[in-house]
Parts: sequence; C-alpha cells; structure tokens
Amino acid sequence: MMRGMPTATARPARDAADEAWRLAPWAFASRRPLSRAELLGAPIRWPRPSELERELSVPGVKAAEALRTLGLETVGDLFEHLPRDHREARTVATLCPGEQATVAVEVRRIASRAVRRRGMRPMVEAVVFDLTGSTRATFFNQPWLLERYPPGTQLLLHGKVSTAGRFNVVHHAIGKGLGDEKGVGGAGGLGDDEDAEAERGRTVAHYPASEGLTSTQILTLVQESRGALADVPEPLGGALRAAEGLPDRASALAALHFPTVPGDHEAGRRRLAFEELLLGQLLFLRRRARRGRERRASALDEPPSLSARWLEHGLPFTLTGEQSAAIETIRRDLESTRPMQRLLMGEVGSGKTVVALYAMLRAVEHGRQAVLMAPTETLAEQHFATLQRLLGAETVPCALLMGSTPSRRRREILGKIESGELSLVVGTHALIEPTVSFRSLALAVVDEQHRFGVCQRAALEGDGSTHVLHMTATPIPRTLALSRYGDLDVTALRELPRGRRPISTRIVAGEQARAEAYAQVRAQLEEGRQAYVVCPLVDLGEVEPGPGGAEKEMAADRPGGVGAPGGAVDAGELRAATEELRRLSEGELAGRRLALLHGQMRAREKQEAMAAFASGDIDVLVATTVIEVGVDVANASVMLVENAERFGISQLHQLRGRVGRGEHPSLCLLVGPPDSPRLRALAEHSDGFRLAEIDLRLRREGELVGTRQSGLGQFRIASLPQDAELLQRARARARAILREDPELCAPEHALLAEAFERAFGEEALEPIPA
Repeated sequence: MMRGMPTATARPARDAADEAWRLAPWAFASRRPLSRAELLGAPIRWPRPSELERELSVPGVKAAEALRTLGLETVGDLFEHLPRDHREARTVATLCPGEQATVAVEVRRIASRAVRRRGMRPMVEAVVFDLTGSTRATFFNQPWLLERYPPGTQLLLHGKVSTAGRFNVVHHAIGKGLGDEKGVGGAGGLGDDEDAEAERGRTVAHYPASEGLTSTQILTLVQESRGALADVPEPLGGALRAAEGLPDRASALAALHFPTVPGDHEAGRRRLAFEELLLGQLLFLRRRARRGRERRASALDEPPSLSARWLEHGLPFTLTGEQSAAIETIRRDLESTRPMQRLLMGEVGSGKTVVALYAMLRAVEHGRQAVLMAPTETLAEQHFATLQRLLGAETVPCALLMGSTPSRRRREILGKIESGELSLVVGTHALIEPTVSFRSLALAVVDEQHRFGVCQRAALEGDGSTHVLHMTATPIPRTLALSRYGDLDVTALRELPRGRRPISTRIVAGEQARAEAYAQVRAQLEEGRQAYVVCPLVDLGEVEPGPGGAEKEMAADRPGGVGAPGGAVDAGELRAATEELRRLSEGELAGRRLALLHGQMRAREKQEAMAAFASGDIDVLVATTVIEVGVDVANASVMLVENAERFGISQLHQLRGRVGRGEHPSLCLLVGPPDSPRLRALAEHSDGFRLAEIDLRLRREGELVGTRQSGLGQFRIASLPQDAELLQRARARARAILREDPELCAPEHALLAEAFERAFGEEALEPIPA
C-alpha cells in the first residue's frame, strides 16, 4: 500500500489559488496558501523531522541484510510491516517441560554465570515471574544482557522449557507496552484473579521475518519506535471516520502492533483494510470516469438492420430473458461515444456467444470490423464454427487467424483485414501481432479474458477508441467483481437455455468405486452416447503447460502442497492421458473407439481428434484440460475426471460443462478423496455463482491494477470474501467522495490524495478532462 509514510510535502497545486501561493509543508494538511507577509519576510516555523523518516539500524551484517530483504528502511516501513498473526502469551504456571512457548514476564534478579566450555562467553541467568509463578530464564552467549535487563524490566521471551524446568531463551524483546501500564507484577502490578485472567489473555504480535532477523527482534524495533506513531498522517477525514465508525490510522496501527485486549488487532485491521479498499475503489471510479472523457469511440447508433433481421429470423432458438436484457444493455453501450468496457459473465452454456455475435453484427452493419479473441486454438476454432452456424443464411465475410494458420493463408487474411474486406475475424494471440492492421475496428470481444495478460488485452483495445466486450464462463462473485473489475460494467447470465438437462455429479473413491464408475460409462456408450475421460497430466512426471493448467490450479488451491489432502500425491497414483488411453483400450473400454487430445499435440492432430469426436466416429475422448472451454458435443453425456483433487473448483465446473449440452441426462464422475472440500462442493452445487463464492474462500483474489492477476492475493490487509461488506461500504464512500470532489482537491481530502498518489503513482491523480 504505502511505504515509509513520509510526512505530507508540498506538491504542484491543482487550482488557481494554489498556483498563486507557495505551500509550506506545515500548512499542507489544510491546503492553506501562505499570506504575502509570510512569503516576504515573516518567520516560517518548519516542522521537526518526522520520526517516520528515520532510518532503521540494527547490529550485525545479517540482520541489516534481512531488513533490506523485508523492505524495512525507515520507521515508517516498520509500522507498515504488519504482524502475520497474534499469539496468546502463556503464563509461567502453564509451562510444561519440552514445549516451546512465549511468556510475558518481569525480571526479579539477573546474574552471569561462568561456563566450563572454553571459548564461550558467560551465561546470563534471570529469575523472571508473572502473576502465576516464577522460573529461571537462561540466555546463552549474551553477557551484555546483564546491564540491558535490570530488575523490574518487562520482557517477552520465546524459548523452550528444559526437563530441569529452566526456560532456555531463543528470542527475547523488551516487553514495555505489551500489556497493562502497571506492569506484569510486583508493586503496583496486577494482583487479583480478574487481573490474572487478563494477563492470560494477553496477545503478542508475530511478524513475517527473514534469515538473520526474527519476529521477536522486529517486535523489539517496533517497541523502541512506538513514539513515532504520533507522526502517522491521517488520510481519512474525521467526518468519514465518524460515519464509518473507524479509529484514526495511528490508533489502528497501535492496535495491530500492541494489542491490549482481545479484538484490538481485528478492529485495527478493519480500519486499515477499509482505507486500502477505499483507495482501490477511488482508482477504479476515476479510471472509469477518465476513460469516458478522454476516449471517444464510434457510436453505432444507426437503426439496426442486419442485427435486427438476424434476431428475428436467423436464430434457431428463442433467447432467454437474460440474453435479451444483455443484448439491450449492449445496444445502449454501443450507441454511445463512450467506449464500452463490459464484462459478460455467465454459467457454462448460458449463451454468451449469441450475445457477443449480436454486438459484432452491430459493428458489421455500420461498415466496421469486429474481432473475437480466444486464449486457445481449440476454443477459437469452436467459436468460429459456432458463429458460422449461428449466422445461418446471413452472408458475413469472416475468417479464422491463429498461430498455426499456414503462411499463404495468413498473408491472404492479413491483406483482407487491412483492406476492410473481412468484417469478422476470430483468432488467438495471433490477432495482436504487429503484422495485424485493422482498417476500421469498432468492437473487440475477448473470451475467457482472465486467461490473457493485462497487456495482451490492452494491445487489442489499441488507443482506447474500440468498444470492448469481455467474456468469461467462470462466474465471478459480486465481491470479486468489485475488487478486480471495479472499472468495468458487469452483466451476468444465470439463466440456462431451455432444454439444458441437469448434470448429476458424484465423487468416486477407491478402486472398486472406479470400476463401478467405468461400468456406468460403458452403460452410457451402450445407449449410443459418448464420453470424456479427463486426466491432469499428458505423461507421467510432466504437467501440461499453458495458462490455467492443472498444476497451477492445484498449487493455488492447496498452499500446503499439491495432490491429496495433507501433501503431494504419489506419482504412482497419478493418471496421465497417454498412458490412460493405452490402459483403457486394453481394459475397461476395450473394443471401444478411443482418441487422445492434449495441448502438446500438433494443431492438425487436435483438429482431427475433435472432428472425429464431434461427428460420432469416436466414442471416448481421453483428454487433458484442453477441453475445458469451447468443446460442444451434444451427444457427450458422461465425463470421468481422474485425480479430480488436482483441479480447482472453477476448472472442474468448466470441465463438467462439456456434458449436459444435449437432451440426454448427463453424469460427471470425480475420482478423488471423498473428504475434499472442492469435490464435495461440486457434488452438492450446480450453480456456478455459488461455487464461485466457495472458490473465493479457498483462493486469493489476484492483483487489482497491475499486470499480474493470479497467485497470492495482492491486498496487503483486506481479505475477501471476509471483508465483502467492508468493500461495499468503501465503494459507496468512494462514489460519494468523487461526486463532490472528483479531483480530490478539497482541503479535507488533501492527505487522502497524498495516500492515493503514493499507492498508485502520480499519473493516477492526473486531472479528468472536462
């Protein structure tokens, strides 16, 4: 979020009054212009240097290197290095031999004792106590502690209790400020049962550390710098904090670093999380406003002709209510000169392609071009075939451009794109290569947009004058939509077209259950249906490459390791597509027509396998996750997923959507542990939006405004979906702030603007054109 927290300094003025007078740092918080007398000779009192800017120093080369590794250069950095968690300090009376523990104690006596081993420094022993008892603490090889910890010093000790009852100290820190101001015992200390209970409830911050610098040493630095909290700037105005029931920033940091009662640290975390979410929502809303002012797209506002005729006579089915509503919303977007930036998300098979084709036809009937970009060649080919089928009798020049397109055909397509002869183009990343030049591109549709990099999507948008429709078959919870796509308009398709049959999903555990599952597959084949068998690997020991692959999914879903709960899967238990094809051909599915499909095959081989399966020449397609999207075979009614625990919820939901696309009842069999939370979720829920909420609890949300969008969440403090309600409040507050002060120039927003600029850079505060 922000590092170092420097004091507010003067920056270029943003209105006529500020341009007339120079601002002094001490006057900045109120944005008060200096008077002429002050400028021409009246003494100006400059503020004392902020303690937050003081550089940190620690003894030892390793410790200093660890500070740099952790990014801790100043006291301000130190306060922004928030605790990972808070642990309850044990009492002396509850310590047991052989265990490690943390105790908050006070020194009663301290002395040094010689050791027999040559070369070792004297050992320091201290009698320490709390309200429940006393013990001897041993500090090895640190004789200087004799002067540093005189009787009466409060200490935080972490170590191990020996069989002799001594507390051998590993880490230690000055304990001042850890608990009650009266101390941990002795004269003026706590003395009754109620105070003893409070002592047992004390919590201690535990910090992310690095080799050479322990959590306890970091706590010591924080304790020594506690007075600098007085210099912490407050970006949220008093009225806003009062309305939201939030403490000031300094108090929130104090509650996180020095909790005194249970719940302190959570209250402090929520205050900082609100600020983090508020800044993010301010960025999204300002970016949306700037896009609407700076960029102009061609308004596709002439009365519909081709698109209207297609809707009325060209579709072989009736649109759902949500499809019709989405089309109307997109029509209004396209009729504006404000470039459309809309996210169309929906269930697998909810009919997003039909809505996208309508938008593309709106561009064509205006004499412009439209493009649809998909992340894989399999999906691009499927889209191309679907568009041709949906167009029916309408004659619209269209072509397919991919990396595997032959050179001669590629040159022909590129020439027609540049001349404008091609109205519709479907393709992959090949569409954003430098050799591609559109004559008059009006609309870009980006399917499965989360599988493209941010820069790749931006390359297709060009100078920002193109209408863009993003699509995803992965339903996104409102919470995540606001946090990741807060600058996009969102339309959701939940309603499935008539005729879609529900998919029964079962967990298959054990070899006997697998044999029964294959019996069900054979029964479906006997009825003339077709089947998928999905494996996580191409070959044993080799993970299929590509975005969203199984290895990436399982690593993100299971922090403690991949595979079965509690650790990695034995390689002997894994199923790979190539080996499984041979095994099934000789075993459970002997006599059936099987084919192989995976991402490492040549483009022509993949096309032939898919064509054979779609035409019914193949009974069973043994595949990897290459079939996750874009495969539409109505006769396929059963899917068996091997090692299903290696996939994420959203990926399994996508895979499951390959069946149930026809008139026959369909079945999805997930081979994996019955206690897997992900597999249980798939077995119990068919609603993709409900599954997305569950998935969000298992995964982190991805970077919001940068170019990285997977892996660990990029919120430093906020956590979704835990802070969903906080995010909604931050969104509403950001709207209210920008409605009254879109440039954040009002005096009460001065420090908020500084925090915003530190978080996202100077360009984020560039004025929005009128």
